[in-house]
Amino acid sequence: MSTRPRWRLVLGRFAEKQLPTPLSGREGRMEAALDFLYSREYQGRGVRDRQQAGSLDPSQINVPTWLGEVRDLFPREVVEVIEKHALDRYGLTELVTDKETLEKLEPNMELLKTLLTFRGHLQGEVLQTARRIIRQVVEEIKRKLEAEVRRALSGRLNRFHHSPQKAAQNFDWRGTIRRNLKYYDSKRGQIVLQDPRFFARNTRLLPWQVILCVDQSGSMADSVIHSAVMAGILAGLPLVRVKLVVFDTNIVDLSEHVDDPVEVLMSVQLGGGTNIGQALNYCETLIENPHRTVLALVSDFCEGAAPGAMLGTCRRLREAGVKLLGLASLDQAANPIYDHSMAEKLAETGMEIAALTPKHFAEWLAKIIKSK
Repeated sequence: MSTRPRWRLVLGRFAEKQLPTPLSGREGRMEAALDFLYSREYQGRGVRDRQQAGSLDPSQINVPTWLGEVRDLFPREVVEVIEKHALDRYGLTELVTDKETLEKLEPNMELLKTLLTFRGHLQGEVLQTARRIIRQVVEEIKRKLEAEVRRALSGRLNRFHHSPQKAAQNFDWRGTIRRNLKYYDSKRGQIVLQDPRFFARNTRLLPWQVILCVDQSGSMADSVIHSAVMAGILAGLPLVRVKLVVFDTNIVDLSEHVDDPVEVLMSVQLGGGTNIGQALNYCETLIENPHRTVLALVSDFCEGAAPGAMLGTCRRLREAGVKLLGLASLDQAANPIYDHSMAEKLAETGMEIAALTPKHFAEWLAKIIKSK
């Protein structure tokens, strides 16, 4: 960004006449996002608000949408400063900690991230309303993901055995036709389906341990949410043991809550520093059988500590036989901003680096598990 647009953003909309430099689309969004918060400085000073009642201007946004814009447009350290100002200086939590206001907002991903950001300010009836909204959004995410994740990780078809479990992907159409020929209706010229046949699936797999090590920085909100849902789905699969660890500069082991993504998310504290090496070192203590363990680090790789410990632990885990995956994002967009230099260093230790949707993560897991 050049100097003049940067000054426009610093000085705000009242600098438009003095700095009439046209802003790009992205710069205009940045100005609108900053104005949404910092124009509050002028309230009570006789300065007329730019927006009139009934305006359809797109800058008239609600808090969840605004937070989504801030996270999309600004670097992580700037986002943390803006959110702190919103909380401490402008009391923006009032807009999302009122029960009636919450009930009027559309339950969606942005609202979920907002509630997680302001979780520490939710109390009483507001907290219960927030929990209900979080569960509603989480269940919708789970509904969309569960079938494709289970499909990717289910056993291979066994064409010599049949199963009473009816699943479309296991349908044996040849066997079904043979089995139901005796129900042929000559008048209609059709076979009446009385006894559909479904292949069984091999479940010859030995137990695998999947450890999700998730960075709970504010910029990783989408990935934190999808990691919680994925952990719950994986925990429901046979022969997969799941560990879930979230971290900033502290470590929280949420493994005992993996079957309840809402409880996991209510335990997360978005924001703060990052110590990946410390988290990986803790995850190392959870490993039971290195050759049947997958450790997925979900992070933007912006290590706040000296990287030596992180890289050393990765080398040690890789040499022991652990399958390592570094996910710069685990969400539906899979289009992250991350530290490319640190990602390259992790790749040199033997960690695969990717940005995956939950479906593709499940397919990657299936490839690893089924290769054994």
